[in-house]
Amino acid sequence: MAYANGAQILGVRRGSGPVEPHKDQEIQRHWSGTVPAQGASLLGSCRGQTPAPIDVQMCQSIQPCHADHQGDLSAGQLLKWMDTIACLAAERHAGMACVTLSMDDIQFEETGRVGQVITIKSKVNRAFTTSMEVGIRVSVQDVRERVERLVCVAYSTFVGKPAGPQKVVLQPVENLCSAEEQLQHSLATERRRLRLYNEQTFSTLLQDYHALANGNCSATGVCSRRDQLSAVSTELTRAESIELVLPPHANHHGNTFGGQIMAWMENAATVAASRLCGCFPSLRSVDMFRFRGPSSVGDRLVFKAVVNNTFNNSIEVGVRVEAYNCEEWTANKPRHINSAFLIYQLANTPGDAPAFPQVTYTSQDGERRYMSAIVRKRIRMAGKHILSCKEEAPISVPWDKSNQVYLGYNNVAALTVLAGKQDWEASSICDRICVYVHEEELLCVQVQMQVMTSALHAFTLLADLTLRPLWDTHYLSCEEVERADEEETVYHIKCPPINGGKSRDFVFLLSKRQPCKDGDPYVVALRSVTVKTVPPVEGFLRSEAKCAGFLIHSLGLNSCRVCYYNQVTSGVLPYVAGNLAGWSKSMEETASACTTFLERDLITSVF
Repeated sequence: MAYANGAQILGVRRGSGPVEPHKDQEIQRHWSGTVPAQGASLLGSCRGQTPAPIDVQMCQSIQPCHADHQGDLSAGQLLKWMDTIACLAAERHAGMACVTLSMDDIQFEETGRVGQVITIKSKVNRAFTTSMEVGIRVSVQDVRERVERLVCVAYSTFVGKPAGPQKVVLQPVENLCSAEEQLQHSLATERRRLRLYNEQTFSTLLQDYHALANGNCSATGVCSRRDQLSAVSTELTRAESIELVLPPHANHHGNTFGGQIMAWMENAATVAASRLCGCFPSLRSVDMFRFRGPSSVGDRLVFKAVVNNTFNNSIEVGVRVEAYNCEEWTANKPRHINSAFLIYQLANTPGDAPAFPQVTYTSQDGERRYMSAIVRKRIRMAGKHILSCKEEAPISVPWDKSNQVYLGYNNVAALTVLAGKQDWEASSICDRICVYVHEEELLCVQVQMQVMTSALHAFTLLADLTLRPLWDTHYLSCEEVERADEEETVYHIKCPPINGGKSRDFVFLLSKRQPCKDGDPYVVALRSVTVKTVPPVEGFLRSEAKCAGFLIHSLGLNSCRVCYYNQVTSGVLPYVAGNLAGWSKSMEETASACTTFLERDLITSVF
């Protein structure tokens, strides 16, 4: 098989580390079907089953022709190699020609330079009825240092392209050898479910953000960037380029090589990003390359790129590809064949200084792109945390009554620091309830509630965790374990299962503080501790919370603002994941129940 750029396949290897699966995509009718794939015998079989996944590996020495003006490996060149190696893995599994349906979730961690060696491995992680999820792992090695570093991990979806009219049903990936392969194979189902949820909720989230921008600008800051006179119009960043598809640009099927299209798209996106910031930013991730249809030799491809939105340290650029044959070119009737969203950053940005100028829009389409970028950022954040399999180190501290002053201080200090973070992003506004998210190294959530009661009354109720099951459906029970004094108490909480998972339990240290002076808030701080008298409970998964709690600000004799914070850990994530991804309003519902509870006339807690 001949590929553009003379890519050399240097080996096929079994038993290497797993590559995570791609999210499932809808299959275009002209690329799919429903009968068994032919040529599967190329892989061999074991009693009719597909063998364990096989890595396809490519090694390339980075030459000056592969690099940009700074001597770094061109992202477009890398995308060509990645598409080539992924296609070979897909065709090895299917036993027939395959075409790229999409490539997404690319996270660039390193850049290669001239003289280094790039190694690219790909593997079919899971085959569905007509599509395959192909994982791609790219690493770079300096031959002098002999240190290998991860460049990126990506996920592609391929579909079979039979030679005749027959339709395709792909054989499943079976006989998984290692525990890691089995884990990643199982995660494919979760990725597919998340992808389906994302498709269903995108329009809903977009409506929510339009409501935030149109009705709550001053309260939420969602649209503050476009209100500033110094903001740059996104129209000034537009870049348009045209390419004629020649025979060297075609793949071994005769269609335009998908990797070449992605390289051209990356070039157009970089031009748009550069026009905004006046320098050359670095491509850090790709939200999605989605191939909507094929193109062939002789087509004219028009690439249209524009900055959609900028965030504190990143920028999203949208690229659209339109194809014309000779007749379509004369009649000005384009075919939309690809779209992508590329995220750029500036290297070595000092401190928390914004890396990019703020942008505004001047048209209805510009507003749509501006808001859509915010929603996509929200979905990327949710997917990253929901699908993360990282093992967390224990974060609970041993509870010792003799050391309660130190533990209580750290508990309150951590909540105060969390509440003092800047650049919270509004997620939803509902009546008197506002939900915000914040993401730097860790994901954090904030829920603000306007409550018609005194701050002291709210503090008295919220500082007694045994009352929380009365309004929080995430609390099955709460038992007081040990009371050190009036300010520090240890509780054991049991929580119900979420989405078929296990029931969980927590052991919390609650530290409460009254204001030292006018204007200070009431504080109810929570964090996980370990207590010898509360060992793990059968049937419950012992989980941990790093920092959570309430700050209660007085607004008058019968009015206060209650702010709940949580620094999300893997143990807490199942209870907020629906809100993050946009398919649940559980945080808003819980906050509404809390507000109703606090506004009751009778104080039921006893001190």
